[in-house]
Amino acid sequence: MIIQVKSKEQLNICLEIIRSSFITVAGEFGLTENNCPAHTAYMTIDKLQKQFDDGRPMFLFYQDAVSIGYFSLAKCSDNEWELNNLAVLPEHRHFGIGKAMVNYAVKMVKSYGGNKISIGIIEENTKLKNWYLKLGFNHISTRKFKHLPFTVGFMEKELNS
Repeated sequence: MIIQVKSKEQLNICLEIIRSSFITVAGEFGLTENNCPAHTAYMTIDKLQKQFDDGRPMFLFYQDAVSIGYFSLAKCSDNEWELNNLAVLPEHRHFGIGKAMVNYAVKMVKSYGGNKISIGIIEENTKLKNWYLKLGFNHISTRKFKHLPFTVGFMEKELNS
């Protein structure tokens, strides 16, 4: 079951899922708080609260009344939304939860009147990139940022009505 986060009291649960999920990625790519403090594995409650206060739709995936997944959406334009921080707790991966959350995100973007969903990933994470390709995303471009020790890959998916 996927529910929208409606109160700040739920943000600690969201943060725990985000940090627990992304720390495995940080470890895989050698990202630490020193060499990449902006990585999602090191997100702060203040940053998450700002996103909530800015009206960013946030969602939790529940299984057996336990929160095990999270994602948020950010409006880029009237037609495009960005999928952010898609996270599944490591012990619950490879059971279709991520795919279910992407499908739900697509449904929500359509309900908001959007026709495109985009995402930014670690370009070197070929496993993740291939997963998004299988879900119908197209690789659009890459960009190197001075504050990040990796290349960011940008992907998007056009949504059918």
